[in-house]
Amino acid sequence: MSLHSTLDPKAFGRVAVLFGGKSAEREVSLKSGNAVLGALQAAGVDAFGIDVGDDFLQRLGREKIDRAFIVLHGRGGEDGSMQGLLECAGIPYTGSGILASALAMDKLRTKQVWHSLGLPTPRHAVLTSPADCEAAAAELGFPLIVKPAHEGSSIGMAKVDSAQALLAAWQDAARYDSQVLVEQWIAGPEYTIAVLRGEVLPPIGLGTPHSFYDYDAKYLADDTQYRIPCGLSAEKEAELKDLTARACEAVGTQGWARADVMQDASGQFWLLEVNTVPGMTDHSLVPMAARAAGLDFQQLVLAILADSVEARG
Repeated sequence: MSLHSTLDPKAFGRVAVLFGGKSAEREVSLKSGNAVLGALQAAGVDAFGIDVGDDFLQRLGREKIDRAFIVLHGRGGEDGSMQGLLECAGIPYTGSGILASALAMDKLRTKQVWHSLGLPTPRHAVLTSPADCEAAAAELGFPLIVKPAHEGSSIGMAKVDSAQALLAAWQDAARYDSQVLVEQWIAGPEYTIAVLRGEVLPPIGLGTPHSFYDYDAKYLADDTQYRIPCGLSAEKEAELKDLTARACEAVGTQGWARADVMQDASGQFWLLEVNTVPGMTDHSLVPMAARAAGLDFQQLVLAILADSVEARG
């Protein structure tokens, strides 16, 4: 499938760009949504924005919408619920379907699927009590990374080096999610790899003086380093792209997605997660990878939107 959309921008009809919402990632979604909306309108698409709030169902019934471009990050937009609502309303939409959206939003169950297929992902435990924290520390050792199971943008995440820090990080992450995941810390470079219309884009190597690629490094800092080419040998880069394709296929993503992967000191890759509605801000990684593949931002949003025209399997 071509990365480029060959459709006339007018052929998309009236396009609602869905952004904002009520998740912890609202601010990022507002930035992403406004960038997408501006690019679609500049391309000649009849697009308008909806900040998804309590009146969304009424607006859905009131507005003429031929298709929806989902730029809602996190719960309520990336977890299958919006996808199910739009399917019930008969409105085509961008990105993954209900199952893949719900699965990818659940970091724990994504890992369980990968484990079942023999795909490499760090050892983990689930934290629901102080006793779980003790058991995880004994079983996994330190350092560890703590993360809410259903949040994105590194919200609620923390790296810990002691039992006391683990307990505090679990209590903090539990404010965002009743299910908290703790993983073995993988020391080494991090890569993020975008998939667009079935093609794996050039991987990006990430560098940050922060202890990990956290919310600040993602959206606010000016000292985050992005490497394209990513610095791997041709052989290792091919291995990383193949692993990404298999990881996304296991989850069932469609249209576009982005996988985050660590590499340890021995060169082994470890899958962290898949995002089905990645960021589209000026700091975001998918637009960066698309540029390396020869697509500017406008071409990228048109390619994502073009996938909403095609029937879902």
